Amino acid sequence: MANKRTLKQAINLISEELFVECVAASLYGNEKHPENTEALLSSIIKMQADYISRVSHPEPGMKASQYFNNLRESFTKQVSEIVDQINNL
Repeated sequence: MANKRTLKQAINLISEELFVECVAASLYGNEKHPENTEALLSSIIKMQADYISRVSHPEPGMKASQYFNNLRESFTKQVSEIVDQINNL
């Protein structure tokens, strides 16, 4: 397992890239939907804050390796959903 700092850096990096892609898609896309873009940007920020706090405070009673594996899987799933939403902008 990577240390918490590395995991937080990866979450921040991926979130920043998603944010940039969302802004680029909204600026250079064919159709303009500012309300969809704003909702997507706020969901990216909320996701980043949620996962950073979850790294800092793991659930008690659960093995660390199992907890962080579940955390990575759920983060990957949520990132792929956001990527699909960005593609639909």
